[in-house]
Amino acid sequence: MPGIDVDRLRCEIRMVEVLDLLGFEPARRTQDQWYGHCPLHDASPGRNLPFSVNVASERYCCHKCHSRGHQLELWAAFTHLALHPAAIHLCHTLGREVPWVRRW
Repeated sequence: MPGIDVDRLRCEIRMVEVLDLLGFEPARRTQDQWYGHCPLHDASPGRNLPFSVNVASERYCCHKCHSRGHQLELWAAFTHLALHPAAIHLCHTLGREVPWVRRW
């Protein structure tokens, strides 16, 4: 199976697009830093906002489930897929072409 140009894909698919697909609604925003309930696990009611995402650097972190990474890793965690099939799934979900690496 050919590889995927992950760097190109991360430039083409923004964190905000993935957050929209997950239905993430930030409870609080401080410029590029957004806070809310983690879309990867059940949120307990209350004021605790364990999930933070920096939309400028395209990185997220949940202080409850300890998941962290970039937008493709967030999608992989959400879909319970490895990174390669998750990237393909995300492209199909968004109607984008997969940026294959064909070096052979």
